[in-house]
Amino acid sequence: MSGPLTSVGTAGVPPEIDLGAVHPATVRAFDEASGLGELSVTVGGRVCDVAFHCTAIADGTRTIEVGVLVTATLVAGRNGGVEAASLVRHPV
Repeated sequence: MSGPLTSVGTAGVPPEIDLGAVHPATVRAFDEASGLGELSVTVGGRVCDVAFHCTAIADGTRTIEVGVLVTATLVAGRNGGVEAASLVRHPV
């Protein structure tokens, strides 16, 4: 099952999300013009899509290739969902 993590309950995030936890993920999509991207992250046994902005890329490059393995911290997003922060590329 794949899909975005959406808001649930009064906390604004699904109950299976441990905000602040670091998760392995794969860059699923990235639009360099807008700086927006999406990761595939396994949370609670299901693969989910989690959005990120290029400013979350920890090395400061502001660009990342699709398919790259990263670790990301999941945080509460601006619209009540979940987004990724502190994306760190895995060494190749």
